[in-house]
Amino acid sequence: MADLHELSALALQDALARGAVSAREVTEHFLRRIDALNPDLGSFITVTHDHALRAADHADRLRSSGAALGPLHGMPLAHKDLTDVADVRTTLGTAALEPSIAAKDAPLAAVLRRAGAISLGKTQVPEFGLSCYSENRLAPPARNPLDRELSPAGSSGGSAAAVAAAMLPFAPGTDGGGSVRIPAAATGLVGLKPNRGRVPSGSGQADLGQFVVAGPLARSAVDAGMLLDALVHEPSYRPTSAASRYPGSFTDAALRAEGRFRIGLSTVSPFSTAMDIGLDSAAVDAVRAGITLLQNAGHDLVDTDLTYDSRYHEAFQLVWTASLATLPIPAERENRLTDITRVLRGRALRRSAADLAGAVDVLRAFEQETIRQYSAYDMILTPAVAMSPRPIGWYTDADGDTDYERQCQYSPYTSMVNVCGLPAVTIPTLTLPDGVSMSVQLIGRPGEEAHLLAVAAQLEALRR
Repeated sequence: MADLHELSALALQDALARGAVSAREVTEHFLRRIDALNPDLGSFITVTHDHALRAADHADRLRSSGAALGPLHGMPLAHKDLTDVADVRTTLGTAALEPSIAAKDAPLAAVLRRAGAISLGKTQVPEFGLSCYSENRLAPPARNPLDRELSPAGSSGGSAAAVAAAMLPFAPGTDGGGSVRIPAAATGLVGLKPNRGRVPSGSGQADLGQFVVAGPLARSAVDAGMLLDALVHEPSYRPTSAASRYPGSFTDAALRAEGRFRIGLSTVSPFSTAMDIGLDSAAVDAVRAGITLLQNAGHDLVDTDLTYDSRYHEAFQLVWTASLATLPIPAERENRLTDITRVLRGRALRRSAADLAGAVDVLRAFEQETIRQYSAYDMILTPAVAMSPRPIGWYTDADGDTDYERQCQYSPYTSMVNVCGLPAVTIPTLTLPDGVSMSVQLIGRPGEEAHLLAVAAQLEALRR
């Protein structure tokens, strides 16, 4: 058998199920790999050796007892340091607040623990998960395993780097504006943002804009489907979750890799009316490679004439940053905030309830009109990002407003999907001469994650 970290998540799950390897052996192997690689990559803020080994021993005892086991029994993963894990510190990526020891698991951590997964620690994030890079004032920046001078993006950048470096077989992320898809694109992974309401523990209903949803980061479509199956394998107490239950297996959908679709091509961004949005040569080449792969897989690629509301940029920023106004930051610690957080928090504090209500109305109208336009196609193809991965410090060497503008210019195609609540996946299509990966994004119809995973698997097979 290959080294454990070289196995796909599906193969590792099978090895555990067959008893070819124990949960203790798997956990020890990945912890050793983290200890060896993390000092150079900054993927983890906290590594929970003792907690993980105790959980692994418990998993092995449970297997020996003949008890019913969860779908991820013995599988290692890690959580972004925005997610509470019982008895582990949560930093939220900020130096402005003291870390807290969580009394219990957050819902996302709880459902994966019930599925049998073993958490190995907490991964690097931007402050409060605000940005599309993973640098803060608390710990070293997360670095891209494909080139350590580059960022793995964010906000799930620490998790993406850990999966790309095979410190984990896969990992859950959370995506409120692209935070799963953007780091997946930067590190050569499959990153899936599920439909709003698909994942009950990350349903897209907890935040004001209903943007954030939990989704998988993985090295293949099948592995992403396997993690998504575990994320949805729980009771659903919310109406939008109940409405979007999928009767099949996402893993099986990726394994079958079936379907031929009419796919609309668009490089238009809703940020274009507010700032200069352009594709660099790497992003253009990635889209061209994606078109060729999709055509070779038998799909019908057609140009679109999509248009977006010019008010999008201002409305999205207002709603996205509104929660910063309620952060319990002591006055004497405000100076410990990152520049972008301080700038956007100040702006959020000055806005009125009427401003906020108006912005929500704009986004709800945007959602309805955008989905209407997309409905002419089975899927929409866009660039995943507009540039190759950015150097460490590229965002933070500027003032807060310039930082935000650079983020919009790097990733101008992702947040609109969160506003609309649609599923989307980023898929690697091109490896540059220096080894850096570039991707495309496919946006699906409501509730059609299975089709996205199937197409992702088709493209993987063509690239082998």
